[in-house]
Amino acid sequence: MASRAGPRAAGTDGSDFQHRERVASHYQMRTRITSLTVITHVFVALKSEIRKLNIVHLLTWVLMVAQVTVSQLSLVSHKVVASPYQWEYPYLLSIIPTVFSFLALPRNNISYLVISMISAGLFCVAPLIYGSMEMFPVAQQLYRHGKAYRFIFGFSAVTVMYLVIVIAVQVHAWQIYYSKKLLDQWFTSTQDKKKK
Repeated sequence: MASRAGPRAAGTDGSDFQHRERVASHYQMRTRITSLTVITHVFVALKSEIRKLNIVHLLTWVLMVAQVTVSQLSLVSHKVVASPYQWEYPYLLSIIPTVFSFLALPRNNISYLVISMISAGLFCVAPLIYGSMEMFPVAQQLYRHGKAYRFIFGFSAVTVMYLVIVIAVQVHAWQIYYSKKLLDQWFTSTQDKKKK
């Protein structure tokens, strides 16, 4: 056998390569199909993660809608469920990116996914940042003096809402991250199709 740097095997000048074994063409196609299968698995995995995150966001959103609705319609006393903070009203629009995300996934619609990512920053992340700033003085007062004035089922409202913010920020960050990865995969696959 010849090596890259070493001498050739005795009795050959290197021209006998035509008689060596080759990979049959139907197995070469198998390699191409396998690479397409891997790409498909990546699509499926990313779509699955985005769907899971959308469902978690939907559950969070439903809880937020329930709290706002119960408070606005005075279905229970304000001592049981506190009146909503101002940031909760614009956060209710955070259902828009989730709807676009759900619409984008079945047919690999790039436009809907881009709209979902941009509106996630506008309708999801921005209200959460505003909410954390709005509630900071109340949280500071609770921490320093141990006094809470708003409650949700006996728990300090600011504590509950900060917990919601922490969960929501993580959900939206992962949504945007996985959407970006899926978008990159879609662009790569469309570029590969155009080359062929």
